[in-house]
Amino acid sequence: MKRLGCAILIAVAAAAIASLWLGRGPRIEDGSALVMELQGRYLESPGVPLIQRLLGERGQPFVSLLSELRKAERDERIASVVLRVRELEIGWAKAQELRDAIAALGAAGKRTLAYLEVESFSANLEYYVASAAAGIHSAPAATAPLVGLAAEYLFLGGLWEKLGVELEVARVGEYKTAADFLAGREMSAAHREMADSLLDSIDAQFVAGIAEGRGLPPELVRRVIDEAPVRAEELLELGMIDAISSFAEVRQALDDPPIVEADDYARVPASDAGIEPAARVALVYGSGAVVVGRDSASPGGEPQLASDAVAEALVDAAEDDSIDAVLFRIDSPGGSALASDTVWQATRKVKESGKPFVVSMSDLAASGGYYVACGADFVYADPATLTGSIGVFVLRPVLRELYAKLDVGAEGLTRGAHAELLLASRPLSEDGRKRLQQEVVSIYDVFVGRVAEGRRLSAAQVDALGRGRVWTGAQAAERGLVDALGGLRAAVGRVKQELTLDPDADVELVPFPSPPGLAEQVEDLLRGAALRAALPEPAAALARGLEPWRAAAASGAPALVPPLLLEIR
Repeated sequence: MKRLGCAILIAVAAAAIASLWLGRGPRIEDGSALVMELQGRYLESPGVPLIQRLLGERGQPFVSLLSELRKAERDERIASVVLRVRELEIGWAKAQELRDAIAALGAAGKRTLAYLEVESFSANLEYYVASAAAGIHSAPAATAPLVGLAAEYLFLGGLWEKLGVELEVARVGEYKTAADFLAGREMSAAHREMADSLLDSIDAQFVAGIAEGRGLPPELVRRVIDEAPVRAEELLELGMIDAISSFAEVRQALDDPPIVEADDYARVPASDAGIEPAARVALVYGSGAVVVGRDSASPGGEPQLASDAVAEALVDAAEDDSIDAVLFRIDSPGGSALASDTVWQATRKVKESGKPFVVSMSDLAASGGYYVACGADFVYADPATLTGSIGVFVLRPVLRELYAKLDVGAEGLTRGAHAELLLASRPLSEDGRKRLQQEVVSIYDVFVGRVAEGRRLSAAQVDALGRGRVWTGAQAAERGLVDALGGLRAAVGRVKQELTLDPDADVELVPFPSPPGLAEQVEDLLRGAALRAALPEPAAALARGLEPWRAAAASGAPALVPPLLLEIR
């Protein structure tokens, strides 16, 4: 504990010293080259939690990265931008927003160059991001094979059977396959249909993006993927990269310009790049599992969409006279039905305020994450966003076989016709199962009604698109579940249009609520946030994927959660 206190004091002192220099900014020479690293996690939050910074995690808010790229786009002193692309822990939607930001740099006359420094088994996503640059160089020792995309699904039904645990499932929709992860043993036909559809959609976007970025026919890109070249020399021969070089040679290729490092450039005021905001837009984050309450972080330190905190932020933004519009940025796999509806009610308050209200979906806005989005004036998703999953399920464990294996006796006494729902030692009667299914259907009907109202569709249309099915953003746009394709930049563009601002006008994004203070972060740390942050990958990634399940299981109520670890690599 003494070491922790010392580390906190050091962090505070460093922040205080840095603040003395903030605003002075380094001198940027004309014709400079900005060097930025793209690596690790990028969070949909206004700041990086204290515990992650103390433990050396390199994550940063995704909006900060996009803002720095936008600043460079406007800065006439920056002639080139070099992106050192290393292993990225982001989804395909964030990758597409990064590509858009890189393309915008090129459109503004900046020379863009991606330097691949990857040594993982596959660099599909990293190469996809790099392909948006005008040139791609590979480090001599890098291995950057393109092996094609894969998605893997787990089914734990057999495990529970071995342990003597029976799971009773009630759900609405043949595509609500979230329960299959825990209760099933294999893919259902509906699950396979949905999974193939998602993989096909992302794969098409993946190949088209690379082909466009490299100026190659899609057929050639597919042939390269199928041949899976391993060495950089092979990629060079196939036209997939432009050079194999050390980073020092990259600088020479740019004619030895003055170099500006990203950390230094972060201290350059936006006004120095000619950015003068014409409006203030509240940026409300909805990140992580949807849970009831106010805690914005789980016991393991992961961000969560806490109903009270997010609802309050939305209402505060709607009532703040200094705020001109509200932008709701969502990166959530869902969770509690009750919490989702609490946030949805707050979105109605935003609409009643008359301020433009736009949703921007990140990698994931599915099930409860879609529920909280559907009431906005305009909903934007990236083509690779995973969304929809309009459906409900509940799992009820039956532990009698486990009790028998452990030689534990169990007797249950009830008062009331359906009190058996509260017992775990015996299966439900037929009447009990009907009662459980009725509750699930009731919540599904409310969910469908919310979507129908927000999306201006009939309940029958929403049901046809729902029943638990997950869609990519591209598929969702074709079906009216979202209004348009695009990332944060496109969503801000819509806000400017609604405010009748010039398309080139700048706006200030104001986080709501403001990032937690030091005292609050220390309190979170002492409650056990270090446990999750200290986990090695891939254990930490698995733990992050389990968050919505933990949140849903905690209440025992029906849940709005898409298939577990819905990840395409």
